[in-house]
Parts: sequence; structure tokens; C-alpha cells
Amino acid sequence: MLYNAAPMAEPPKTLTGEQALGLAIVLYEQGRFAEAENLYQAILAHNPDHPGSLHALGVIALRRDAPADALAPLARVVALTPDWAEPRNDLGMALVRLGRHKEALPHFAHALALQPQSVTAEHGLGVALANLDRHQEALAHFARAISHDSQFVPAIIGFGGSLNGLNRPREAAAAFHRALTLEPDSADAHAGLGTALQFLGDLDGGQRALERAVALAADKPSFHRILAETKRFYEDDPQLAAMEALAKNADSFSDEQRINLAFALGKAHDDLRRYETAFGYFLEANSLNRKSVKYDEKATRDLWTYIAQIFTPELVRSKAGGGDPSDAPVFILGMPRSGSTLVEQLLASHPSVFGAGEVSYLPNAARAFRGRDLTGYFPAVAARLSPKAFARFGADYVAKLRAHAPDALRVTDKMPANFRFIGLIKLALPNARIIHTVRDPADTCWSCYTKLFRGAQPFSYDLGELGRYYREYERLMTHWRAVLPEGAMLEVQYEDLIADFEAGARRIVEYCGLPWDSRCLKFHETDRPVRTASATQIRQPVFNSSIGRWKPYRQFLGPLLEGLEDDD
Repeated sequence: MLYNAAPMAEPPKTLTGEQALGLAIVLYEQGRFAEAENLYQAILAHNPDHPGSLHALGVIALRRDAPADALAPLARVVALTPDWAEPRNDLGMALVRLGRHKEALPHFAHALALQPQSVTAEHGLGVALANLDRHQEALAHFARAISHDSQFVPAIIGFGGSLNGLNRPREAAAAFHRALTLEPDSADAHAGLGTALQFLGDLDGGQRALERAVALAADKPSFHRILAETKRFYEDDPQLAAMEALAKNADSFSDEQRINLAFALGKAHDDLRRYETAFGYFLEANSLNRKSVKYDEKATRDLWTYIAQIFTPELVRSKAGGGDPSDAPVFILGMPRSGSTLVEQLLASHPSVFGAGEVSYLPNAARAFRGRDLTGYFPAVAARLSPKAFARFGADYVAKLRAHAPDALRVTDKMPANFRFIGLIKLALPNARIIHTVRDPADTCWSCYTKLFRGAQPFSYDLGELGRYYREYERLMTHWRAVLPEGAMLEVQYEDLIADFEAGARRIVEYCGLPWDSRCLKFHETDRPVRTASATQIRQPVFNSSIGRWKPYRQFLGPLLEGLEDDD
């Protein structure tokens, strides 16, 4: 709702203030935004603090997808009229579109406090929380928005998106179908449905839904990127032509949309083996994205050094003998893009195994340690925990993991970054299996660099930082090999697994203490949701085309290759 404030003391041109404001509102309602914007600017020239005109300028900027332009007028009107809910909600949405999701939260919360039945404020909170990967909280807000208005399609779409985020794609697909019954030409609903179907393994259905989303909103780069990840581009591909047309006006897009477009174009030109052009787009995408993420390289290195200092061989030996005795957990860990999804999929194809995917139970629990000083936090707390304390920690973790599949003999946890917690795993869950997936370092890092990750991988958007991150990861893994007893961890080299898949699969299944089952060889036929960057690849039989993928880009990867070199 646009604010109908008092007329101007000095009306623009020949109109009275009241007439000018009335005409601006009419023009806005007719969709003649440029004319309305000019009139509101004229009004503000006579009264810079006119709340209605400031709000209208912010709303018009949002309508033309220029959230940066919306910030100043919306922030000003919020300062002038702190108890007016609508501009607070609009300011929150502008911040969301700029990727500033944490800053948006208090504005949505304040709007909701002012209007407890506000559908838009509930929806806004859900959107901001979902973008922070706080999907469980987001679901509650989307659900309340739907309870206030059962036909509010954006909330239904948001609800489906958070279900996707929680790896519940079947429920998500149902939500998107419901949205499409209300709004058949909703590009957002088609895109969400396409993603859900991809997670479920319906690659053809997912691609059709994504193609429909692109057809309905051909000027939205994020849809192009999602579709690009599901297909292979060929010469004269009409989608590539459409994306290149968008690229000519890339300056008109927000940074987020430019990032999506550049990743999509990079993927397309990589498929076409136009390596120099592809690298240019990947460099643009990553450079833009790096500006929006927080990553402290030194703090990461210092933390991992500290972990190694705490988890000495002596500490692990002295604290052994406790922990929870469950042998259900199977940790699959390592670098992203190292083959962990393939390993989980072949194991999840075994009738005695449930694949839980990338769950955050372990890092969340490790962060939950509290104390009056630094010794109360991970990793320092490990030095003073008793065997019983480790047992309680392990039991809490097993309870959360077991909830996914109470009857399965083994349940996999495929959070790659759990390699930081291998010492903790050994003490809290001594009978858990640990599978470390390894791939050629340059291939691993280059694959990371070509992806826009859903989760937080802030190290992967700068070639030098990425190489040095890999080097520090290798250093920590070398430490864990020295700390763990022989046979406590299985290392799976991706290239070896691809070269002789049956032998590698048998080795993995045997390590997990399970009888061989030939269904593991037909992993691509297994019907289970998979929500990772490899969701489409593991629906195909084993292929080796990803081996050596970095080599055509060698001339561009100097910072990465230098970063990978050990400086000791």
C-alpha cells in the first residue's frame, strides 16, 4: 500500500500537491512506473521528507529489480515513520535481494510486530531465513503466511523451497504443484518443481520444468544457471543465445543475478570447449561472489593448526575407551567435489544402508560446547572431557542420525567438512566408519571453482585461497593419519574407483561391515533424494570424463597451482 500523505506546500509544475500525489498513485497503479517515478521525484524536490513519495520510489525500484536504488528512500521513510509496517517490510526485501539477509531479519520482525497478521512480513522472514539456510525456521513463517492467506503463492513457493533445502523434495514437489494450480505460469514454481524433481532423480521431468521456468522468465539468470547445470550445451543452443543476449545488458542486473548468469555462461562454454571464454565467465562469477562472502583465511588456518595441537596421539590414546558404542554412523568426508556423493550413492544402494546426505549434526554439536573461557569451546574442550562426556556427545549425535532410519544397519553422514572433526569422531563414536574421499587436487579445486554452492563454501571463490585451503586440508588429513590407529579410516581415491568400480565398491562395502550386494553397482538406478551439486551426475553410470578436467585451463590457473604447492 502506498502512503497517501499530506499534499505539498509547493506542487510540481501546475499541479497542486494533492493533485500531483494523486496522479502519481494513478500512474503507479497503471504500471506506468517511469512516469510515476518522475512525478514522485518532483514532489520530493519540494519536500525531501515526504514519506509517501519516498516509499513509492523504493517500491518502484524493487519493481524494476534495482534493490540498491531502493535502500536509501526506504531507509529514510522507515526513520521518518517507524511505526509504518509496509516500508519496513519493503526495506527487508531490498536487503534480501542484495544478499544482506541477516540485516533484513529485524526489519521483517519489526513489521510483523506492528502487523501480527501480515502475510508479507511472515513471507519476508521466511525468505531471509531460507537464504541463511535456516530452513526449519523458515518453514514456520511460510506456514503462518499460508494460514493467513491460503492462496498466497509466494509463500507456498517459499515453503516448497525450504522443503527442498531440508532434503524433503517429495513434499516440496507437492507444494510447487499446489502453487501451479493457483498460478500455472509462475516461473518460480516451475523452477522449484524442476529442482525438486532433479533431487528425486526425475531428470527429464526436472529439465522440462526448468525449461518452462526459463521460457516464462527468460530474463532471470538464476533460472538459466539451474537449467545449465542439468544439461549439456551444443552448438546453436537457443538457451546459450538467450544468455548471451542477457550478458550484453549485464550491468542492469544485481550482483546476484550477474553471478548466476556468469556461472551459467561458463558452464555452457565449457561444454563447447571454448575454454578461454569459459574461464572468463567463471572468473567474473567467482570474483563477484567473493565480494559478498566472509572468509578469513588466517583464522581457518589457525583453527586447524589448533585442532592438530589439541588432538595429539597422546590425547587420543588417553581418552580412548569411552564414547557411544554404536556402529551405525558412516562418515563420508573430504573436500567438496571429491567423489563423496558417488560413494554415498553406492552405499545407499545397499539395502542395509540409509544415506542421510549432508547433515549438520556434528558441526552444530561441536559449536555448542560452552564454557567460561576458551577451554570450554571446541577443540580445547576435548582435552578435559571425560569418557562419559564423549559417550553423551556420541549418543546425542546417534539419536539425531538414527531418526532418519531407525532400522538401518548403517546411516551415512556425507558432510564433507567433517574432516575437521575426525579426532572427535574417534573419541565420541569409536565404532563409526570414516571414509575419506580423495581426488586429484587440481581437478577437485577446479570443479569447486565452477560451482555456485548452495551452502557456505567461502574458500572456493578465489583461486589462490582455494589452493591454499586445499593445502591446509591436506596438512590436517596428514595429522589425522598419524593420530588414528591403522585401519580406522578408509581412503578412497576417486580415479581408482572409476577405473575399477566393482573392486572399489566391494572394498567400501566390506569396510562398512556389510555383505556384498550387486545393487551397489547400479547406484544410478537407486530411488532416493540427493541434494548436492552432483545430484544429476550420480543418476548416470560411472564415467571418466571428469578426470583431468582442469588441464585445458592450466594457463589460467597459476594462483591455484601456486596455492596448492606446499610452502614448508
